[in-house]
Amino acid sequence: MSISRAGLIAMWIALGMLMCPVDLVATRAEALTTEEILNYQGSDRHKVLVDGARLEKAVVIYSGMIVNQLLRPAIAAFERKYPFLRARYWRGDGNQIAVKLHAEIRANAVEADVVEGSGIPDAVGGSKIVLPFTSPLFEALPKDAVAPDHTWATTRLRHIGLGYNTKLIAKDEAPRGYEDLLNPRWRRKMAWHTGSDASGALVTISTLLATWGESKTDAYLSMLARQDITSLSVSNRQVVDQVILGEYWIGIGISAHHPVISAGRGAPAATVLLDPTPRLSDVIQVLKGTRHPHAAILFVDFMLSAEGQQLVQAAEYVPANRNIEPLPSLTAIVPKNAGIPELILTSERLEQLTPKSVELYRRHFR
Repeated sequence: MSISRAGLIAMWIALGMLMCPVDLVATRAEALTTEEILNYQGSDRHKVLVDGARLEKAVVIYSGMIVNQLLRPAIAAFERKYPFLRARYWRGDGNQIAVKLHAEIRANAVEADVVEGSGIPDAVGGSKIVLPFTSPLFEALPKDAVAPDHTWATTRLRHIGLGYNTKLIAKDEAPRGYEDLLNPRWRRKMAWHTGSDASGALVTISTLLATWGESKTDAYLSMLARQDITSLSVSNRQVVDQVILGEYWIGIGISAHHPVISAGRGAPAATVLLDPTPRLSDVIQVLKGTRHPHAAILFVDFMLSAEGQQLVQAAEYVPANRNIEPLPSLTAIVPKNAGIPELILTSERLEQLTPKSVELYRRHFR
């Protein structure tokens, strides 16, 4: 049976209409800008991200997570979930990550797509270096666990306290407040970390500034300086290790979960939460210029999801997801459980307080 020219035209039009949605789906990922990808909320969001990530094939993560404790298990689980992706990582503390990123920015050779840790400012030298993003997993986080401008979301909660050696100090003799650190008994027996604004000396001073104001903090620090506290350039975790070894009796401004983890493995360590206890957030951010935006936001989703947060829990961190409780061994170092007031120090708040904290530290301890 012959088909008229008009019939052929009609058939091609109909065929084109049938194929059009397929073409739109196939090209949608390519049509979106990076900002649109990171904030896409359509009903087909996951498919769009997966399709785009298949083309990208990789994601690069800079993180403060301890490698064997959490970073490597998280990467492995993510790659099992998305076997077409290869996730590469580099581990450093917050300051090390910031230094590395700033060097890469100056060289116009940024490698990372995602940063996870104590957080980096969203601007350096007036230039934005992180991008806002949106995830349906935000609903599982506390309101203060997402930046107002969506440039970060919290993956882990970290409380800062005082760690001490239980062989050298009895539980009922351990300091319970900031004023107790002035006891002459502790002179030359205390240490703190000085390499970051998110632990040790600077976070302690920032906490006092936020609570007491500059005048009272300055007067207190002038007395505390007479205690000859040892300033260490090692990591926050290594301060705890030296306390466990008996090099020092007390570590100030340490991550409260570290002594608890060590005590669970037989070490002579314990934590005290001071009033107030600063709460810091380890956050996830997406870098401007990311070459793998689909894969980057998939990793964000993964770390905020129940699956990712259960890995955080298993690694003996405090999860940010409200639906995932910390391990029973860590409940005592959550301020609300201990009846201790909590001071929330976001990265923005720390950024505001740190210059004055540095000034006071140099005035009294250098």
